[in-house]
Formats: sequence, structure tokens, C-alpha cells
Amino acid sequence: MYQYYCLNPIAQVGLNHFGEGYTKTEDINEAQGILVRSADMHSMEFSDNLLAVVRAGAGVNNIPLDELAQKGVVVFNTPGANSNAVKELVLCGMLLASRDVVGGIEWVKSQTDNPDVAKAAEKEKKKFAGTEIDGKKLGVIGLGAIGAKIANAAINLGMEVYGYDPYLSVDAAWSLSRAVKHVVNVEDIYKECDFITVHVPALDSTKGMINKAAIDMMKDGVVILNFARDVLCNEQDVLAAIEEGKVRKYVTDFPNTITTGKAGCIVTPHIGASTEESEDNCAVMGVKEMVDYLENGNITHSVNYPAIDMGICSKAGRVAVFHKNIANTITKLAACFGDVNINISDMTNKSRGDYAVSMFDIEAPATDDVIEKLNAVEGVFRVRVVK
Repeated sequence: MYQYYCLNPIAQVGLNHFGEGYTKTEDINEAQGILVRSADMHSMEFSDNLLAVVRAGAGVNNIPLDELAQKGVVVFNTPGANSNAVKELVLCGMLLASRDVVGGIEWVKSQTDNPDVAKAAEKEKKKFAGTEIDGKKLGVIGLGAIGAKIANAAINLGMEVYGYDPYLSVDAAWSLSRAVKHVVNVEDIYKECDFITVHVPALDSTKGMINKAAIDMMKDGVVILNFARDVLCNEQDVLAAIEEGKVRKYVTDFPNTITTGKAGCIVTPHIGASTEESEDNCAVMGVKEMVDYLENGNITHSVNYPAIDMGICSKAGRVAVFHKNIANTITKLAACFGDVNINISDMTNKSRGDYAVSMFDIEAPATDDVIEKLNAVEGVFRVRVVK
């Protein structure tokens, strides 16, 4: 029997995939699994019962990944589940930046008491004239699930699309339109494109990547869109470029005191993934990931441990060991089973940075003796008896 806890509301269509053997608890300390969306987990204390955390979405900056990794707790996310929702909002952002739709709407609202509003609109509409996106150049920085969808959709809207991603996956490459021009230097996008949209994770190497130096390379009148992470853009530099007339519009999904209400900024209230379909998709994917891990030990889409998959265990037992990624650990772990005459029928080991997981299918149930021996091996964070 497993118990799960929801830190945020999670779509019921996803929770339905837990099925028998799972119950929702109101006591977080009882839970083997936690599902979360935007709640900040950095100040939380975690029970020894906790085995997995699922972020129903892509970004995980609200979760203490290393702390949980060192407790042997696997953190999952749901990449791609909300990609269509974000894609559609980015396209909307491009259109709003091209045509002063927002300004036009606000003007109409101001004319509530004007009986001649239709006649006045004919005189005023030239103030809200814009440009079309057909034929314009779009630069997509980051061609993951979201970036690839945006690139393909923009091609279909008649745009000339440049894509940059030094870590382009095989799956993403297959899904990308042949019409997308894949560039190897991000500077080419800065110099060539009328619209630039960023879709990369927040890393030390990407934080503040859209800064004065990058903007100086861009075309006059460029539109910058940020629906990925607020820290990717140095927004003070962006505001300065708007005031100078270098940047035409800055469209972002991350409201803050820097950009809110500022001229040239179109700010939405972090609604990129806020659609019914997206929330359902994230919930379903996240619950399936958690169930596979709790029942089989398999890890898919983890952000703090490597992917590992040994299918459904048909042997007498399965044990997963979470440990530091240091030499000779596998040999020491395997010896623990031999010392108590338990035969290993299958095993696998995967690593990711400082962390690794080793999983063993064994021909007899794991005893307290072998668990004690495994826990005593240098660098072991956690030993989990899956079966």
C-alpha cells in the first residue's frame, strides 16, 4: 500500500491512474510520493517515508534537487506534457507584439461612454497599426519539446525560422521541420532575426544570456519573447534597449516589479501551461512515472537521478541502491549479496553527475542482513527494497 500527498491541486484525471493499492493522505509525513506544481519545497523537512517527488510540469527550481538526491529521493518532472499550451501562448505573444492589440483594446475600453465610438475608432485605429509576422525571421533558442513545436508552427505561418540548440536530441531532430535553419552559433540568431524566443533551462551558462551584449548584436526593432525562465533575460538591459528604441517589445510570462506596467512590455501572469489540457497531461504523465517507480523501481524523466529501466521484476526480489558516483561501488554492492548467498540474476547501474543508482534482481528475497551490508557501503544514500 502506497500513500501520496498533493502539495498543489492535481488534475483528477491523473490521480485516477493510481488505481488500487494507493491512497491519498492528508499527512505529508506518511506519503511515499509527493505531487507538486508551483509550491516552494526548499524550506520543507522530509520524512524518511518519502521515496519520490513528481513535479507536474517542467521547471523544478521550486524543489531542492540535491538535498533530495542525498536522501535517495527521486525527483521527476513531465517534459513535453505542457508543450502545446506554451507553444500557443508564444504564438499569441508574437501576434500581440506585432499588432498593438493590447493598446487597441485598452483604447476601446476608454470609450465606454462615447456614443460615436465606431466613428472615433476609424480615426484612432492608425495608432494601433502594426506589422505581419508572415515573412519575418524567428529565432528559437532551445529546440526541446516546446521550441520544436514553436519552430514548426512558425514555419506553417510563413515565417523564416532559425533554430539553435547545441544539445539537440535525436527525438527533437526527427520532430523538427526540414525548413528550420539549424545554426551553430547563437550570435547568428541575434544578428538575423526579427523575433527571438528563448526555451532553455536556467543554468549558470544561460542565466542572463539575453543581456546588453546580446541585444547590441540584434536588429533594431527586435521582439524578444521569454516564456521559459525569468532569469534568462537581464530585464534591466531589456528595458534600457526599449527606451533606446532598439527593442520593439518584450513579451514575458513572468510578472515582476521590473517589467510590470512598463512601456514596451507585454506581461502575462505565468499562464504558459495553464490550460485544462496541459494540467491533465502533466498529471497523467507524472502519476504514471510515480507508479512505475514505486512498483518497479524504474526511473523515467528524473531530474536528479539517471534514467533506469529493468521492466517488471519476475524474480524473487529487486533492490535499488542510491549512492555517490564513485569508483568500485558496484563491486562492493554486488559482494554484499554474495556474502549472504543471494544470487544476482540481473543488474544495472546508471550515473548522472555526482549521483548513481544500481538495481539488482535477485533469486531470493532481500534479508535484513543484506540490507544492513548495503547501507554500510561507502557513499550509499539509501537502499530500497522494491520487491
